[in-house]
Amino acid sequence: MNIKIVGKNLEVTDGLRSAVEEKLGKLERYFTPATDVLVTLSVEKSRQKIEVTIPVKGRVIRSEQVSSDMYVSIDLVEEIIERQLKRYKGKLIDQSQARETFNAEYLDTEYEEAEEVKIIRSKRFGMKPMYPEDACVQMELLGHNFFMFRNAETEEVNVVYKRKDNTYGLIEPEF
Repeated sequence: MNIKIVGKNLEVTDGLRSAVEEKLGKLERYFTPATDVLVTLSVEKSRQKIEVTIPVKGRVIRSEQVSSDMYVSIDLVEEIIERQLKRYKGKLIDQSQARETFNAEYLDTEYEEAEEVKIIRSKRFGMKPMYPEDACVQMELLGHNFFMFRNAETEEVNVVYKRKDNTYGLIEPEF
């Protein structure tokens, strides 16, 4: 595995680098040596955050963990990714193009059957055209953390969402 570590508002020290490589090195048994693992370490106030992204053909395996200690975040992110790999192994390797990313030993072992995704509720509602700022206000009034709406400027369906730092994000379609 090729682990690429980047620091954002943080200098990646040798200690942090070795901790990341040691913990994420445990994932080598799942992937081929050519697999890229992108790691971003960042600090915002007292929040120590690690983001790990592993592009797999057709999918992305990703985890983000935040704690008050970067080493704790590193431990947590490795556990989460390993759990994702075990849980969704069947879905990941059923796609033949993704098989080349994974280690043959990992593919040959039995895997836990992932719980089937079940949609338990469906909603329909009219989408009046509105501006993204108005959609954010509507989202807040409803007490939700995302809101789908028709953008008054583009006439396309967009989604606004509340981010962890109490700012807002906008998702627009790309054609």
